[in-house]
Amino acid sequence: MKIAVVGLGYVGLPLSLQFARSCVSVLGLDVDAKKVRLLNDGQSYIKHIEPSTVAELVRSGKFSASTEFSRIKEVEAVIICVPTPLTKNREPDISFVLSTGRAIAPYLSKDALVVLESTTYPGTTDEDFRPVLEAGSGMKAGVDFHLAFSPEREDPANEQSRVKLIPKVVGGYTPACLDRAVALYGKVIDTLVPVSSCRVAEASKLLENVFRSVNIALVNELKLVYGAMGIDIWEVIEAAKTKPFGFMPFYPGPGWGGHCIPIDPFYLTWKAREYGQHTRFIELAGEINTRMPEHVVHRVADALNAQGKALKGSQILILGLAYKPNVDDERESPSYVLMDLLCERGAIVDYYDPYVPVIRPTREHSQFAGKRSVEWNRTTIQNVDLVLVATNHSCVNYQELADWAHCIVDTRNAMSGTHVPPGKVWKA
Repeated sequence: MKIAVVGLGYVGLPLSLQFARSCVSVLGLDVDAKKVRLLNDGQSYIKHIEPSTVAELVRSGKFSASTEFSRIKEVEAVIICVPTPLTKNREPDISFVLSTGRAIAPYLSKDALVVLESTTYPGTTDEDFRPVLEAGSGMKAGVDFHLAFSPEREDPANEQSRVKLIPKVVGGYTPACLDRAVALYGKVIDTLVPVSSCRVAEASKLLENVFRSVNIALVNELKLVYGAMGIDIWEVIEAAKTKPFGFMPFYPGPGWGGHCIPIDPFYLTWKAREYGQHTRFIELAGEINTRMPEHVVHRVADALNAQGKALKGSQILILGLAYKPNVDDERESPSYVLMDLLCERGAIVDYYDPYVPVIRPTREHSQFAGKRSVEWNRTTIQNVDLVLVATNHSCVNYQELADWAHCIVDTRNAMSGTHVPPGKVWKA
């Protein structure tokens, strides 16, 4: 069997490699010629994917990459893993999904299977994606070709997160479409969860991420409330999570980040308005999480004031650009928002992140493109007025930070367990 996976990012590449390991021939397609070249040379551009893994599968002939979408005619199934961001007005942007549909449709074979994995609002697969495929191919979904939706469940840097072991939800446009999708994913994934429609599968993914967004907002709000009472939210969470039932720990931070939590809930709020429904709970969670960077900047200003320094003109080092620990993924990272806010207030801002040595171009923060991580050494740390811990990478020596820094604002409880003189660490 030969399949194509379109979009070789943090979702598409691991999925491609899992299929290839399972003796399915995989053609990876991407518009980025640099990515394609690296993969065909046996290299990896994602930290947690070893180059040796890519090289072995390329040598075996089970995996190859290309920018030529006309090669879709070679395959029996196509899996779409392209971005679904928000517009400037925080509305869904499914342009990458639709343009991919237009690119592959002319080359679809009769009886081929097309699966969308990109997170999106309920109805995208059958209302928006299907007509594009049908118009470009001259065929009918559910009659001439098969169509399904199966949401990605990728958690970079989590050792327990393996494509093969994570149960996979699958919804088909018709019962026959579902059968074909289940047969495909059954080759590589141990547990499949078939549902009645593409819409149910789309909605399940949004529920997963709305759940996380709301609970993160809850602990972020409690951080402010308990902080005003002189109570450490981190100690509270450690105590509460000893309850063996009815509780799941979530942790506060400097804001939300990544490709899911800051984006996906707004896909549902937008679609809900079409049905006259208002998602007040979800929107409130968004407001709380979006406010967190402002709170952190206020804490930075307070910490500097305690030293007799103004925020304007102070040198600040942000520790961690990635949106979560131990990954090189800085999409939607709150660190960018912190850099924006601090620079607007006249601070001189640098960053240190061993996983992000140079800032890549982004749509929202293009002014930082090309900025490089500073080196980690005593001189660097001692020469700044304040270190702001935004991401708690485990490779950082926090005792060195405690010994070298004049002042630390810690948004991740990273300094817990480290010997620090009183008054040096401010939690935010």
